[in-house]
Amino acid sequence: MIRRMLVANRVEIASRVFRTCRALGIETVAVHSDADAGLPYVAEADFAVRLPGSTPAETYLDAALLVEVADHHRADAIHPGYGFLSENADFARAVEAAGITWVGPTPASIEAMGSKIGAKQLMREAGVPTLEAPADPTDADLPLLVKASAGGGGRGMRVVRDLADLDREVAAAEAEALSAFGDGTVFVEPYVGLGRHVEVQVVGDGRGGVLVLGERDCSVQRRHQKVVEESPAPALPAGTRAALHDAARAAAAAISYRGAGTVELLYDQAADRFFFLEMNTRLQVEHPVTEMVHGVDLVAMQIEVAEGGSCVPARPEDRAEAHDPSGAADGHAIEVRLYAEDPAEDYQPQSGRLTAFEIPVEDGVRVEAGYAAGDTVSTHYDAMLAKVVVHAPTRAQAARRLAGVLRRSRIHGVRTNRDQLVAVLTSPDFTAGRLTTRFLDDHPDLARPFVRGADAATLAATAARVADLDARRTVQAGIPTGWRNVVAAPHVARWDDGGPEPDETPWLAGDPYPVLPQADFRVTGLSRTEVPGAAPSTRVDYVWEGVHTHAHVTFDDARPVGRRAVDVDGAGWHRRLHEVPRFTDPADAVASGSLLAPMPGSVVAVLVGPGEEVSAGQAVLVLEAMKMQHTVTAPYDGTVAQIDVTPGTQVAAGEVLAVVEEA
Repeated sequence: MIRRMLVANRVEIASRVFRTCRALGIETVAVHSDADAGLPYVAEADFAVRLPGSTPAETYLDAALLVEVADHHRADAIHPGYGFLSENADFARAVEAAGITWVGPTPASIEAMGSKIGAKQLMREAGVPTLEAPADPTDADLPLLVKASAGGGGRGMRVVRDLADLDREVAAAEAEALSAFGDGTVFVEPYVGLGRHVEVQVVGDGRGGVLVLGERDCSVQRRHQKVVEESPAPALPAGTRAALHDAARAAAAAISYRGAGTVELLYDQAADRFFFLEMNTRLQVEHPVTEMVHGVDLVAMQIEVAEGGSCVPARPEDRAEAHDPSGAADGHAIEVRLYAEDPAEDYQPQSGRLTAFEIPVEDGVRVEAGYAAGDTVSTHYDAMLAKVVVHAPTRAQAARRLAGVLRRSRIHGVRTNRDQLVAVLTSPDFTAGRLTTRFLDDHPDLARPFVRGADAATLAATAARVADLDARRTVQAGIPTGWRNVVAAPHVARWDDGGPEPDETPWLAGDPYPVLPQADFRVTGLSRTEVPGAAPSTRVDYVWEGVHTHAHVTFDDARPVGRRAVDVDGAGWHRRLHEVPRFTDPADAVASGSLLAPMPGSVVAVLVGPGEEVSAGQAVLVLEAMKMQHTVTAPYDGTVAQIDVTPGTQVAAGEVLAVVEEA
C-alpha cells in the first residue's frame, strides 16, 4: 500500500492528485521551482520541497533530482501528472530502480507509444486504422502536418501548405520539440483539416484487461492545443462510437497497458471513418469530463492499479460489456481551459500578477485552478490558469450553464481567453455540434467578441474614462465632471488594449456626467464598489444603443499615473487596458522600424544579420515564452539596420530586438 506520494508536477494537476490522496489517506509531497513557491498547490501538500531554479530543465524536467527528493523524503510512490516527465520511460525506470512505486504505465508501454512513428506500426499490426505519410511529398499531398514524435499538447507541430516551407517548418518543429520534450525527432503525415479530434479513455490492469470509459470530443483547438473538451462526443453514430471503443481497447491490449491512458483518434465525419493519432500514456488534462459523466475517480483507479489491484472485470465476458462501469454515461460534461493569453493577438501568452481571480463554484460546477488572486503568472511554464467544468443532464444545458459561470467570473491582472470561451459556447455552430479541428480558424470573429455592434475594447475604454473622471471630480457643487474653463478641443484619453491602435475617448462636459459626442453612450449612474480582499472598483451604469447596462472598472494602483492598467468587466466581457501617457517620455521613444518583444521571453534564433535585405513578413528572429515559440517578422521590405540580441538573450516585453529600415 502506498503511504506517501510525491507528485512530480505543478499547479492544478498537483492539486488534483493531492485531493484523491487525501481521500485515500495517503500523505503528499509537493515539489516547486522558485517561480512557483507561493502558488496554492504548494500549501496543499503535507510536505513541500524546493527545486532550485525556475526553468523546466532546472526543476520539473530533472529526473535525477526528483528521484533523489522522493527518496530523501521517504515518498514510496511518484505520480507524474501530465506533461514534463509523465511519458518519459527513463524517468519511470529510474523511479522503479529506486524502489519507488511508479503510478503510471510500464516503461515498455511508454516507449512503445512514446514514439509516434513506432506506435503507428504497432497499431497497424493491431488492426487500428492509421494515417500514412507520403515518402516523397509533392504539391498533390498538401497540406502536410509536421509532428513531434515524442510530443503532445500541440508543441512541435506545424501545418505546411507550401512545399517551399517544409524544411523551415521541420526545423522549427524540431527546435520546439527538443525544448519541450528533450527529443527533437519529428515526422510528417497528411493533414486532415476538417476532421474531429475524438479520444477514448482506457484503464488497463497490465495483464491484458482493458476498461473503456467512453469518449471525449476535443475538436475546439488553437495551435493544435485543446481549448474545449466534452463527453460524450456529440453527433457520433452509435456504430462508430462502438468501433472507436473497440479500436482503443485493441490499442491498449496490444501493449498490455497498465493504468489510465487515452487513445486519440482523428474522426472524418464526412466519410464516417477514423484514424489513430497517438496514445497518451498518462492522465489527460481533460479527464474531469469523463469522471463527471461516469462517476469515477481516474486518479484513484491509477493508484489502485499501481498497488497491484485491478478495476477491470476479471472475466473476459465481463470485459466485453464493461464499456462503462456505472452503466451508460450520465448526462453531459464540458470543460474549458482558461488561459492567460490574448486570442485577438494570435493567442499571445500573457504574464503578470493576478489582481483578482474569482470563478463561481456551484453544484455541478468543478474548478481546478493553479492560481489564486495575488499570484504571478510567470513566463517559464504553460499559460493555463484553470479548468472549468460543468455537468448537466444535456449538452445544451451544460454549454449554457458553463457560459454563465464564465460570464460571472472576475479575472484581473492579465488578459485571458475567457470572452472567447463564452463566445464559443454560445455560437450557433458549437451548440449545433458542427465541430472540426479548424473550428477556431473558421470562426475568427470569436477571438474578439463584439457587444451589440461595438467592440468590447471601445466600451471598456469609455467606461474607464468615465470612472477616471469621476475619481477626479471637483469638490465644487454643481460643476460637472470634465468641466473646463476655456473653450478648446476636448481632452483626449488614450487606452491601449493590445490592438493595432489605442482607443481614443474625447469628452465634453455634461450634466452631471461627461458625454461622448460621437457615440450613443450615456452615463446614468456611478457608484463605488468595495470587495473584501480586492481593489475597489467603480460601477458605471450607462445606456448604449438604447440598452441600459453597466460595467465595473478597477484600476491597478500599483502602476504610476500615466501608465496605469485598468480592468473593465461588462455583461459577459472583460478587457485589460493600459493608459497611454499624454506625453511620450524621450527615454521610451524608439526608432522607426523597431521590432519590439511582444512578451517577456528568451531569444532562441536570430535568422538575419545587420545589413541584410528582408521582405515584408520575413522571419527575423524567434522568441520562446511559456513553452511556445513565436516568430518576429519584418514589418515591410527593407534593410536590417541593427540586431540588438543574440540566441539566449532574455528580453522584457517591449524591448527593442532589431531595427528594419524601410526600403
